[in-house]
Amino acid sequence: MFPSDRPRRLRRTPALRRLVSETSVEPRHLVLPMFVREGATEPVEISSMPGVVQHTRDSLRKAAVEAVEAGVGGLMLFGVPEKHDPMGSGAVDPEGILNVALRDLASEVGDATVLMADLCLDEFTDHGHCGVLAENGTVDNDRTLQIYGEMAVAQAQSGAHVVAPSGMMDGQVGVIRESLDATGFADTSILAYSAKYASAFYGPFREAVDSQLKGDRATYQQDPANAREAIRETELDLAEGADMVMVKPAMSYLDVLSEVASISDVPVAAYQVSGEYAMIEAAVANGWLERERTVLESLTAIRRAGADIVLTYWAVQAARWLQGVRR
Repeated sequence: MFPSDRPRRLRRTPALRRLVSETSVEPRHLVLPMFVREGATEPVEISSMPGVVQHTRDSLRKAAVEAVEAGVGGLMLFGVPEKHDPMGSGAVDPEGILNVALRDLASEVGDATVLMADLCLDEFTDHGHCGVLAENGTVDNDRTLQIYGEMAVAQAQSGAHVVAPSGMMDGQVGVIRESLDATGFADTSILAYSAKYASAFYGPFREAVDSQLKGDRATYQQDPANAREAIRETELDLAEGADMVMVKPAMSYLDVLSEVASISDVPVAAYQVSGEYAMIEAAVANGWLERERTVLESLTAIRRAGADIVLTYWAVQAARWLQGVRR
C-alpha cells in the first residue's frame, strides 16, 4: 500500500523549501550585546566566550559600525567600570563608562541602529547584586527602584533609544516609565527582562562584566522550575507600560518563550545567553558541530518559538551568513 499523503513533495528542491518555510531569520531580527571596559587601551578577550571581547571606547565604535553595516537590528550595551561601590553609583554618573559609551555610539551611528542599554546595578556594585542591599544583606527592592529611575534618565540623556531593566525588581517598569515621562523622555522605549531565570547558563557572562557577585540571585530572578510565574511577570510588566518584553535565557526556555509570545501584544525578545554561546563554540572547537549550521538552527528555533527579536553574540556573523557573506 502506497502512502496517500506525501509531505516530502514540498521538500524536493531548495527553492520549494524556501517557498513554504514557516520561520525566517533576518539580520534585522538580531541584537548584538556589547561590553565596554573603562580604562581599557585594547580589547580584552573573554576566555569563556571565544570571539567576544570587552571593548575599548574606540573599538566599540568600530564594532558598532560593522554591526550596522551587516544589517544587525540593534545593539545592547553593558558597561564594565573600574570602580565599584555599595550603591553602584557609576550607573547614574553621566561620566560613568556606560553613559559615556552610549554617547559615543549615539554620535557614531545615531539612528542607523537601535541603541539599547542594560539597566541594572550588578556591573556597578561591589557586591554584584542587581540592587542595593538592606542591613540584613537582602536586596532592597524599593530603594533599588529609585536608583533604576535615575539610571533610566541618565541612559536616555546619553542617547539610548531603549532602556532594558534586567534586575527583576518588583515594579521596576512602572517606576522607570514614570521617571522617563517626568523628565521629557516619553519616547524612550522600555524592553523589560520580564522572564529572567536564575540560570546556570549565565556563567561566562560573569567574566564578561567582571562580576563581583557574592551569593546568588535566587530571591529576585525566577526559579527555572516555574513557567506560570513567567506569564504573571510578563503581564505585570505589560500593565506597567513595557514596550517590549524578554525571556532569558532562550534555548533552555523555548516553552516559556512560546507561552509569553502567545499572551503578549508587544514585541517579544529572547536572549541567547553566554553559556548557550559557549557550549556551541566549545563543540565547534572540538569538531563536534558545524558552526554556521548550528548557530542558524539555534536562532531559527528561538524565532520559531515566538521571538520577534533575538539577542545573540553571533549577531554580526549570523547577519553575514544570512546575506551570503563568508569571512
